[in-house]
This record gives sequence, structure tokens and C-alpha cells, in this order.
Amino acid sequence: MTEVNTPPSTAGGAPAGVSPRIGRWTRFVTARPRLSLLVALVLTALAVLAGSGVADRLGSGGWEDPAAESTYATKALEREFPDSQPNVLLLVDSGRASVDDKAVAAEARGLAGRLAGEKGVTGVGSYWQSRSPALRAEDGHEALIAARITGDDNAMAKTLDRITPHYRGTHGPVRVKVGGIVAVRHEMQTIIKEDLTRAEMIALPITLVLLVMVFGSAVAALLPLGIGIVAILGTNAVLRGLTTFTDVSVFALNLTTALGLGLAIDYALFIVRRYREELSTGAAPLAAVVATLRTAGRTVLFSALTVAVSLAAMMVFPQYFLSSFAYAGIAVVLLAAAAALILLPAALVLLGHRVNSLDLRRLLRRGRDAKPAEGRAWARAAGLVMRRAPLFALGTTVLLVILGLPFLGVKFGTADDRQLPSTAESHVVQDQIREGFPGSPGGGLEVLAEGPATAAQYTAYQRRVAALPEVARVDGPLVRGDAAYFTVQPRGEAVDDAAQRLVGDLRALHTPFDTKVTGTAAVLVDTKHAIAERLPWAAVFIAVVTLLLVFLLTGSVLIPIQAVVLNALSLTAMFGAVVWVFQDGHLSGPLGFTSPGSIETTLPVLMFCVAFGLSMDYGVFLLSRIKEEYDRTGDHGTAVKLGLQRTGGLITAAAVILAVVMVAIGTSRVTNTKMLGLGIALAVLMDAMVVRSLLVPAIMRLTGRATWWAPAPLRRLHERFGLSEGEPAAPVREKEPAGV
Repeated sequence: MTEVNTPPSTAGGAPAGVSPRIGRWTRFVTARPRLSLLVALVLTALAVLAGSGVADRLGSGGWEDPAAESTYATKALEREFPDSQPNVLLLVDSGRASVDDKAVAAEARGLAGRLAGEKGVTGVGSYWQSRSPALRAEDGHEALIAARITGDDNAMAKTLDRITPHYRGTHGPVRVKVGGIVAVRHEMQTIIKEDLTRAEMIALPITLVLLVMVFGSAVAALLPLGIGIVAILGTNAVLRGLTTFTDVSVFALNLTTALGLGLAIDYALFIVRRYREELSTGAAPLAAVVATLRTAGRTVLFSALTVAVSLAAMMVFPQYFLSSFAYAGIAVVLLAAAAALILLPAALVLLGHRVNSLDLRRLLRRGRDAKPAEGRAWARAAGLVMRRAPLFALGTTVLLVILGLPFLGVKFGTADDRQLPSTAESHVVQDQIREGFPGSPGGGLEVLAEGPATAAQYTAYQRRVAALPEVARVDGPLVRGDAAYFTVQPRGEAVDDAAQRLVGDLRALHTPFDTKVTGTAAVLVDTKHAIAERLPWAAVFIAVVTLLLVFLLTGSVLIPIQAVVLNALSLTAMFGAVVWVFQDGHLSGPLGFTSPGSIETTLPVLMFCVAFGLSMDYGVFLLSRIKEEYDRTGDHGTAVKLGLQRTGGLITAAAVILAVVMVAIGTSRVTNTKMLGLGIALAVLMDAMVVRSLLVPAIMRLTGRATWWAPAPLRRLHERFGLSEGEPAAPVREKEPAGV
């Protein structure tokens, strides 16, 4: 066991030269390292048990605004007219025969009758019952049986699993495929769960190889990976707990797992690297841990706060697809930071100098270690950028703006079956309906009429609706008491611009009764309105809190403004690529997805909050080191150069590792998950390799010493509440028994 002689203490009990807060924290995390790791092992085992089966409890929706008119109308129709909201479809294919053939009709009626008798199924209707042309393919060889499965997402999934084997496949003269929104969401949930397991199997070994390349030592490389695995297992337990209190989107499983792994590795990477750096200066292991927590540990804490702030902004939006990412993401970020700031220092105390053991790069190196040369390369690059600061600042800005131009043509839409692989059964069914059926069944608008009304008033309303230029057909009304509903079929696609205009036209009609409009286009209109209404508040929240945090970190007025502006600029390439690739369909073949011609409305908000937080993550690491060097040298240019020299390679390595994790998530067969993973990977790489390496040093060279200016009242505020490095820690001498 390591025998530690602690240095003299201050009045507050901290090691000499170390602030009382840092001293208390150091003692807390290093006093009983073996006990800390044992408790962590037990908690991790409990997390494995608590997080088991989490994917089965996650929802596959959450894009709707709960307070929107369309949401109210949908729930009212489900309650009053359950037959009006079919969510499962049986596509009956009669082969070469007509769907009106007697044998085909008899078999189809039998299937519909059996389906009507299933528990949890209501509102069964079919072409053979209603003779509606909307339920019959134009070629006469396919027709639909429509029904509604009741319950929440999990109950509907269980019902679908139970009944599907009895209907899918060949039945006499017909062949049946299962589709509808319930089938789409259930298949999406299943695929995401399978893809997440594959992503983890891809990311973990590649990450280990990259960490070995960064550290050389296998022991040092395994530490960040171990922290990442703890974060992943903890993530699943956190998500499982959240499902007890609120709805959580199944998409959150991918992102929070990626964040848990990526950020835990990033934080551990910075802490281990700084610890080894302190050891290389001759510091004893305990003194190295103290210095590491005082510098890299502080930076990790600030970084976690900035990422959490960006994710917290999603709580402003009413859709649980976004709010679930906020709840889960904040928990995961804090979990990753806690693992890096509590477990890792304990492990480093126990390992001491053995953190450098098992150097796997020894056979590949000749002479001295190549790291100093790498540092000199970053120093030379920083010097070049700062000598040509106007050129690099202008050129980089123009490049980022050009890469973001495709986003000006963005079209917002809804998530549908085209999120799934083209071979997925529910995608195949919906494709056949879109291409072969008149008027896209299930894609129309529905109008709920409430209040006393006469048959003549309903007829007059129907005629006024039918006269609207975007309307192809009006069906109804179906009347029950003082409520009625109409089905309105647009002339074009279900969610195109004309259909969205039609929603506004229907809502603008004056009627003697109250009307509420729902349907796919109405949900899209309401979702866009809810996001547009709350987006400025989310942006202001992120900007204000980020400005405050960076000010507390640096004590500068200009640096926080630079950080926010440059971070936002770094995201332009991501948004431009998302539109060019996923909306316009470029690279859809190599990447294996079907472009719906639009971007799901909530996804850019999610991507902005996540990517902005991750960009600030690297910004905090760079700015913290520059501030440290400026406090030490008092020379602005030297501080920028040394800050980039000592963090450039590390930030790049961390970005590459996080990008690997996100690309692994981007291998998903679900388009939104693919877009999320690949888009954020691009944003992270652009930020680390372009913005942090070129634009930041160029801008800081142009602003010069004014970079660090703050008015006297703010300087006093920073001195009182800001988090400063404090004086260098006094040396800590240790005695280590032989063989330790």
C-alpha cells in the first residue's frame, strides 16, 4: 500500500497552496480509493440489473405538441369515434385475381372478422365492408383491412406481437402484409435496439485501439474505456428510472449511450493525460492527482455544465421526443463527469506510476518518445495561424458559411415509414399504398365538429370544405350526439405545402359549431408552430448561461461572446450536410436510406443542442488551458500558442474518438438515427480540426490583449465567484515500498 506523507495544511485543512475547496475534494476522492472502486463496482452491477429491458419501456413517438389543436382532436376522435383512427393495416394481395373475386372477398371478410374479435383491437373496417375506393388499389389486385389497436405504446406493441403471426403470410387465395403506424413504430423500436448493440460492438474495440495510439500504455488506455463502460451501464439504469416518471423516446437510447461513452472517455482522456503530464515533471502520484483535479478536473466540471446547459434547453419544448433527451442527457452527462472525477482519481492513486505500464508503442518507436515533436508541430501550426490571422479568420468563416448554405433550402416534415430500411415490411406496405392507392389512405385530414348542429348545417359545411381548391374529396359526417367528424382528402401529398395550407384554410372557416383539425399535415403545422414559438427562448437560455459559465471560467467579457459565436458557426457544416444528404438524397445509395424529401421538424433542434454542447466541451478545454498559460506567463500570444500546443493533439484525439462513437450510432438502419450520428460526428470533427485549430487562434490573435478585458465590477465578481486555478500545489512526497 502507498504510504502518503501529506504536506502542511492551511487553516481549512487543504494542502498548502491548494484552495480549501480543491483540498476537500481531493481528500474525498483519494482517502479510500479501494473502497471507492468497490462501491463503484457494486453500483455498476446494480445498474446492470436496473437497466435491463429498458428498450422495451421506451416510446417511439413524442413529436406532437400535447397542447396543440391537432392533439386535442386526435384524442377526442379516439374517444368518440375510435373507428376514425386506424393505426394498423392489413394489405391483402389477391395476386392475379381481382379483390372482388368471390373467394378473395370471402377470405378477406373472414380475416376482418377474426381481427375484430382480437382483444385490444377495435374499429375494424375493410374495402369489402365499405366498398370505399380509397381502400382499393387502382390495379384492383390489393385492398386494405384497417383497424385500431388500443392502449399506450407498450400495450399496442404487445398486441401487435400477439396478433401479427396469425395474419401475416398466405391465407388461401390471398397474401397478407402488416403495416400502419403501430407497425412502423414497433419495427423502428426493434431495429434501434438491435442497431445499438451493434454500434457498441463496433465502437468499443476501435476506441480501445485509438486510446492505445494516444497513450501508448495499455493501462492508461483501459482507464478511459472502463469509465466509458461504467457510464453506458449507468445510462441504461438512468433511462429505466426516467420511464417511471415520464415518457422517454427510444431514440434517446442511442444518443445518451453515445454521450455517456463519448463524454466519459473524453473526460477520462483529459484527466489521465494531465496526470501523466504531472508525473513527467517529477511530481509524486498524490501531488499529480491534486494538480490534475485542480486543473483538468476543474475543466471537466465546467465542460459537463456547458453540455448539460445545452441539453437542458430542450426542456423548453413541449414534445416529449425533445424533453426526454433533456432529462436523460443531463443525467448521463453528470454521470460521465462523476465517474471521471470520482472513480478515476481513486484508480490513479492506486496505480501511481504503473499508469504508464505495458507500453504497446515501444516496438514502433526509435529513440525518444514522439510526443514532444507532436507538441512542436501544434506550436508551429499555431504560430502560422497567428502570423496570418486575418487570412485564416476570413477564409475559415467563408468556408463554414458556404458549407451551411444548403440549409437555406430546408423543408420540414414528419417521421414516417421511410425512416425504416426499404426491406422492412411496414415500409413496403406504406410504399405500396402511396404508389398504388388513390388519395393515400390514412394521409388525409380529419375535422372534429363539437356542439349542437343540424343536418343542414353539417351539409352546408361539407359543401364549403369541398369547394376549397386543395380538397379532392370530403367524406362524412359521422354523427354521435353533439359531435361529428369529417374526413378531408387533399389533392396532393399528405404533408406537402398545399396540405399544410389546407389546414389553415379549414381552421379559418367560420362555422356554427366548434371545429378542430387533425391529421398528419395538421400535426406538422402545430409542431412547426410550437418549435418556432419556443426556439428563441431556448437560444437565449443557451446563450446567457453559456456566457455566464465561460465568464466564470475566464474572467473575460470578450471570450464568452467569441465562444458562443464561433460555436454556432462551427455547426453550419453539419446543418448544410444534413439537408444536402438526407433531404436532397445525395449519398442515399451508399448510406442505405430512403430520403423522404424533408427533415423531421424536431431533429435540427436536437442536433443543435447536442452539437453546441459538445463544441463547447472542446472549447472549454482549450480556453481553460490558454487561461492557465496566460495567468502563468502574462503574455497573450504565448498563452494562445502554448494552449493550442498542449491541447491541440488531445482535443483532436478526443474528437476522433467521439466521432467514432457517433459514426457507429450512424450505422443504424433508421434514417433519423443515422442522420443524428453522422451529423454530430461531422460537427465534432469540424469543430476540433477547423474551428479550434484555425479560427479560434486567429480570432484571439486579432483581439490581442483586449481578449482578457473586463470592467472593474465584473473583475471583482469573477474574483469572488469565478473558479480560479489558485497557487501551484506544494510538492507531495511519497514513500513507496519496493515492488509497488
